[in-house]
Amino acid sequence: MDKLISRGTKIIGVGRNYVAHAKELGNPIPKEPVLFLKPTSSYLANGGTILIPPSMEHLHYEAELAVVISKTASNVPQSSAFDFIAGYAFGLDMTARELQSTIKAAGLPWLLAKGQDTFTPISTMILKSEVPDPHNLEIWLKVDGEIRQKGSTKDMMFTVPFLVSHISSFMTLLEGDVILTGTPEGVGPVKPGQKITAGIKGLIDVEFDVAKRRVPVDS
Repeated sequence: MDKLISRGTKIIGVGRNYVAHAKELGNPIPKEPVLFLKPTSSYLANGGTILIPPSMEHLHYEAELAVVISKTASNVPQSSAFDFIAGYAFGLDMTARELQSTIKAAGLPWLLAKGQDTFTPISTMILKSEVPDPHNLEIWLKVDGEIRQKGSTKDMMFTVPFLVSHISSFMTLLEGDVILTGTPEGVGPVKPGQKITAGIKGLIDVEFDVAKRRVPVDS
């Protein structure tokens, strides 16, 4: 499998998988994973520019461990979940927070707040063999050199095997699909002109510029 993450059929996001993050947004602690889908058209490779839609002033960053699926997975037991994992990556779940709050209040899906172009910046894949324990990784993020997020995957409520098993019991996972496993506390906004640097300590670093998306002009 290519280490550049650009294919697969879907990105599955996991919301509220860290207690501290759920509390910082005033959300209840879930009893089972909160799942949502993002389109693969939202991927942005390392070094790219995150684009803020013209109608918005800022976006929120959410630093996450990403799990990359290696082969077709359906109704996978937790005991064999790692057999279906090709590797891991660092991912960002960019979120239009104000828009998300509005559509959540109306009981509508999160798609527009989560799935726009450039809303899933992601690193290249780290091979599974290079990550002995995905539940003991430090995830960090800086904005213009200032640390904003630092957390450990040991604090995830739902583990990687549980997520692979749980999700595959509802929908078949295919080669190249990605699971974003949730974000630790410390999420916040970025504005045009700022730079995000982030990564998984000792494994991979990424950086992304932030800019305003241009307004289309009719010819």
